[in-house]
Amino acid sequence: MLRPCGIKGQKRKKREERYDKEEDEVEAEEQSIERAKRAMVEEKEMAMETSGKEEEELEGQTHEMAGIPIVPSDLKTKKPGLIFVLERASLEVAKVGKSYQILNSDDHANFLRKNNKNPADYRPDIVYQALLSILDSPVNKAGRLRAVYVKTDKGVLFEVKPHVRIPRTYKRFAGIMLQLLQQLSITAVGKREKLLRVIKNPVTQYLPVNSRKIGFSYSSEKLVKMNKYVAAVSDDVDIVFVVGAMAHGKIDCDYIDDFIASKFFLDHLLPFM
Repeated sequence: MLRPCGIKGQKRKKREERYDKEEDEVEAEEQSIERAKRAMVEEKEMAMETSGKEEEELEGQTHEMAGIPIVPSDLKTKKPGLIFVLERASLEVAKVGKSYQILNSDDHANFLRKNNKNPADYRPDIVYQALLSILDSPVNKAGRLRAVYVKTDKGVLFEVKPHVRIPRTYKRFAGIMLQLLQQLSITAVGKREKLLRVIKNPVTQYLPVNSRKIGFSYSSEKLVKMNKYVAAVSDDVDIVFVVGAMAHGKIDCDYIDDFIASKFFLDHLLPFM
């Protein structure tokens, strides 16, 4: 019988863990890592300080360099506010059939003729479009609109807050005006703030003392350019625009300082104020 014999060859060496580093070497390495971290933090702090100084220097230089857009410094100063007064607004309430409604020339023409009234005089859509234009204007979005007052053809005066969002449809607007004239106020949902409220006459008691009251009239011989006219008004004087909200005729108010004739665009007011 043959004896089994093992094949001779190189034996695999077992992996042995080497602990070459001594304890003092480990501590020295940890300390060097901490020093490196501290150095990186200090470098970042120094970089932030130097960048801040450079920004300050650049800000100081921009006032002297031409052609660099800089935020106007007059934004920090007090700007004049705008107040609108809509005179002779056609908002008359009447009982048509079994319900009360705001009379208008389209829906109530027959009713108005039966009561010997001219349908052309009943145009609540004019004050509706005027309020939309004023409250959606860039002047209001910039926070320059102080208040809006509306005086009806029957002498009822009410205030509209600048942050009120007028409904996008006329029927909804007519419903709100009907509610306002019947209940004398409309409050915000879930709040006690009165967004629209009927107030006592005259409107002059609510206007600033140092305000300039400007009326618009097609019959005025004083035709002006709006940007130049507004630019000539002092910065510490609020401007009150009195606009007629009727289909025809003219406004006759004794508190107006000046009547002008001009093409009036709200979008063109803000850049010149």
